[in-house]
Amino acid sequence: MKYFFLSEGWNYARVWDKEGLWDLTIWRRKPNIKRLNLGIVEQGETLWLYQVEDSVLMLEVKPISQQVKSSSTIGQVMIKRLINCEQVIDKLLATQAIIKDEK
Repeated sequence: MKYFFLSEGWNYARVWDKEGLWDLTIWRRKPNIKRLNLGIVEQGETLWLYQVEDSVLMLEVKPISQQVKSSSTIGQVMIKRLINCEQVIDKLLATQAIIKDEK
């Protein structure tokens, strides 16, 4: 598995695998991407931890709410560097605060 942190109010849009843009016809399913109930706070911003399957290479992320869109000068971001579980642990150990979503 691979992981990434994503700011609250943002969500993934397009997904790429080694062949290019994720193709539902070929895969016959959506990519396995799951927001975990663990997050961190850095510089006052909440970042949630997401888990993705190994075949995912890159994701496009965008703000989901109009409030986030209007407060940010960034319209979309490409996440090209997914991290492994050891890097997640290192990040958790070095963060200001860890939060847990009780969903």
